[in-house]
Amino acid sequence: MEELRLTISGIVEKDGKKKACVSFSGEGCYAEGYIPDCELVKSSGFTKEEEEALRAYLKENLAELKKQAARINPLFAIMKE
Repeated sequence: MEELRLTISGIVEKDGKKKACVSFSGEGCYAEGYIPDCELVKSSGFTKEEEEALRAYLKENLAELKKQAARINPLFAIMKE
């Protein structure tokens, strides 16, 4: 698998649950999922094995990803644009 860029959102409430969106992008590929579900909701350009590796990454790094999402202030992120 080539080098990927990981992007994480701040925590939002969706469907009555607190979640954060995590996306992976690289040359010609993109995947998006939510934590704490650790499931991908969109994927393009990845093999099934690579998708499974991304889900495993989300599960194995869930605690750290949650911490990162909690530190993101959505209002500050919007104002930076």
